[in-house]
Amino acid sequence: MSEADLTPDDQFGAANLPYASAIWPDGTRHVVVRIGSSAISLTSDAPAEFAELFATGTLDALLAAGRPTWTRVRAVLPSLLDSAHRVPLAGLPLTLPFTVADYVDFYASEHHASNVGRLFRPDDEPLKPNWKHLPVGYHGRSGTVVVSGTAIRRPSGQTRGADGVVGFGPSRRLDIEAELGFVVGTGSTLGEPVPIADFADHVFGVCLLNDWSARDIQAWEYVPLGPFLGKSFATSVSAWITPLDALTAARVPAPPRDVPLLPYLDDSAHPWGLDVAVEVWLNGELISQPPFASMYWTGAQMLAHLTVNGASVRPGDLFGSGTISGPAAEQRGSLLELSWGGAEPITLDNDDTRTFLQDGDEIVLTASAPGPGGARIGLGEVRGRITPAHP
Repeated sequence: MSEADLTPDDQFGAANLPYASAIWPDGTRHVVVRIGSSAISLTSDAPAEFAELFATGTLDALLAAGRPTWTRVRAVLPSLLDSAHRVPLAGLPLTLPFTVADYVDFYASEHHASNVGRLFRPDDEPLKPNWKHLPVGYHGRSGTVVVSGTAIRRPSGQTRGADGVVGFGPSRRLDIEAELGFVVGTGSTLGEPVPIADFADHVFGVCLLNDWSARDIQAWEYVPLGPFLGKSFATSVSAWITPLDALTAARVPAPPRDVPLLPYLDDSAHPWGLDVAVEVWLNGELISQPPFASMYWTGAQMLAHLTVNGASVRPGDLFGSGTISGPAAEQRGSLLELSWGGAEPITLDNDDTRTFLQDGDEIVLTASAPGPGGARIGLGEVRGRITPAHP
């Protein structure tokens, strides 16, 4: 198959070319690039000057190589599409594409934060006083980031019932968070902040991310220090990493801000909003369509805030956007919002209802974004099926 064999609406044409790590038919791990419904191996077929970047079968060396190398590698990919051996994606196992160094999750959607505030603090203002002054975030656990397709075991932990009794057991309010993840390539120096203007020099690309959440565990533990066991049991990421270079046509201004930004967060000269359309599927049924373009804080602002105190980043760092939710009810990116805290169950096509996830449920996130010439590019998928709690 050549590029000419792709249909015009194929979201994985030459304008996209996302990267992944796969178990090649010879049983070894390869860095691969997707074209249509097949993949080529850079571990086998990259030009000699780039061979060392892909020798381990992961993206680790490419991430560390930096923006000039990312640009040169992407420039040679079109010449490989017809000459390199292609393997169909069906039956090609995909693995976690890079070693996750640190993981940070943000809380960047005003609509999501407002909804959660109304649910958790009905007698207070939905947003805390700091929310529009800085991108709120927390540090997660890089060791529990897993690739799409990994089963998610229902977590257990402490909860407090409506009667005030504290107990221990499997979460009864297991939830999703539909997010966009940003994959750091070039690191930074300890003590030196990364300005917004340098975002694309440090961030290699994006992935889809589902930050699974145990809402009942989270509700009991999060005061005063925030999420801990309610979040740390698993975070799923898509196997395909879409380079920033593929998202040029998707860049948009962020929504208007009604609180003046401090200089280090002022993105007026370097807007990094992204017009990414996300879909949330529950057991094969579309239940939500969150728009990333509505996010109050952008990835560039998140990175600037993450490093403004002098904290450094390194290749393989991952930071999530936080739940993507839009202004409409059908644009909410979590079951907590979709079921309004369990008070308004979701009715599926087969007349089943859901407030939170049941064992056996499968969640799939997909997304697409504008590409050149009016086309669209795909961001792959992230899927996970819930299995029972540890006995």
